[in-house]
Amino acid sequence: MNTEKIRSSFPILNKLNRGKPIAYLDNAASSQKPEAVIRCIADYYRNSNSNVHRGVYELAEESERKYLKARRTIAEFLSVSEDEIIFTRGATESLNLVAQSFGRTILAKNDVVILTEMEHHANIVPWQLLCEQIGSSIKVVTTLPDGSLNREALDKLLREERVKILSLCSISNTLGTVNPIKDIVSEAHQNGTYVVVDGAQSVAHERSDLKDLNCDFFAFSGHKVFGPMGIGVLYGKKELLETIPPYQGGGDMIDQVSFSGTTFAPVPQRFEAGTPNVAGSIGLGAAIDFLDEIDMGQLRLHEESLLRIAQNGLSEITGFVEHGITKDKAAVLSFTIEGIHPLDLASILDAEGIAIRTGHHCCQPLMEKLGVEATARASFALYNTPQEAERFVLAVKKAVSILR
Repeated sequence: MNTEKIRSSFPILNKLNRGKPIAYLDNAASSQKPEAVIRCIADYYRNSNSNVHRGVYELAEESERKYLKARRTIAEFLSVSEDEIIFTRGATESLNLVAQSFGRTILAKNDVVILTEMEHHANIVPWQLLCEQIGSSIKVVTTLPDGSLNREALDKLLREERVKILSLCSISNTLGTVNPIKDIVSEAHQNGTYVVVDGAQSVAHERSDLKDLNCDFFAFSGHKVFGPMGIGVLYGKKELLETIPPYQGGGDMIDQVSFSGTTFAPVPQRFEAGTPNVAGSIGLGAAIDFLDEIDMGQLRLHEESLLRIAQNGLSEITGFVEHGITKDKAAVLSFTIEGIHPLDLASILDAEGIAIRTGHHCCQPLMEKLGVEATARASFALYNTPQEAERFVLAVKKAVSILR
């Protein structure tokens, strides 16, 4: 994989951070944007800006074509149909949509939703709100000491009565754990349980063939896959989408409106109320086009090599603890160092031009399980280099020498 060629596509990587070349290692939070995406969005506003679904003039028709093309691009990338792709503001809204439209439709009092200890708050709170409203309950699958999912506990829960939905992440944003989603989906379906996948961390790092995966819903955010902020996708099987009510009401999601009642547009439009984020959708389409050119096998090897450099270097530090050490792991390194607060560590790394994330990573239940309040997290992407991983290690060692 030609990392230098890829890096040249990202203008922000030429920027200095505190006067030093930036090493951006916060990709699990948000990725940077290639020139193709930036140019695509700017071109839309310069030359095609118009609302969609409404106008018959030339600008409106051009905007509509680009908008529909973006949906088609994303659908093809995920190996699904265009009418199974819903544009949302991000994975958070996608998961709320599933909970409030699908979950509310199939769940009854005393039914059960299964979550896991490694979930992001966006895949916990929507289900809590729903279960509180209708009297359902949540049961939680534990993580093992190495950060992997407790499959034995999951198997046991799936065999219980009244379990209707399993919602889990494909990759943990904190531990980097890669869950065996295809196997889990198959097992859940054998027990009559629907599966919702939070794919926010996986789309930028592995091929997501949703037809092969066979999950019922799949959510991800544009800003983590080299696309714009404020745009995301919810995939849902068409036969399920057609049976559930809209999440929001307003313009563009209707067929006919009268004060005696309203009928709704077909899917996916019935779930896209109001003026859509046209520029964001088109920009996301451009990001997916960019990602589609990447050899995912080479990408995985590249990211694994960066992770190994960081792991091997930091393991030399007394008091270093890596959280999430399962073999099947993405290039996410979440760690603590005895006696050093992650925020202090990150502040010194910032002075060295290195951007990492600290805190609970929107995973407070997982932090409680780990017995820490926060971790430091370095997360790698296709444009990161071995030299950056080595700089990161040296900077952490320097920080430790200062803070101890």
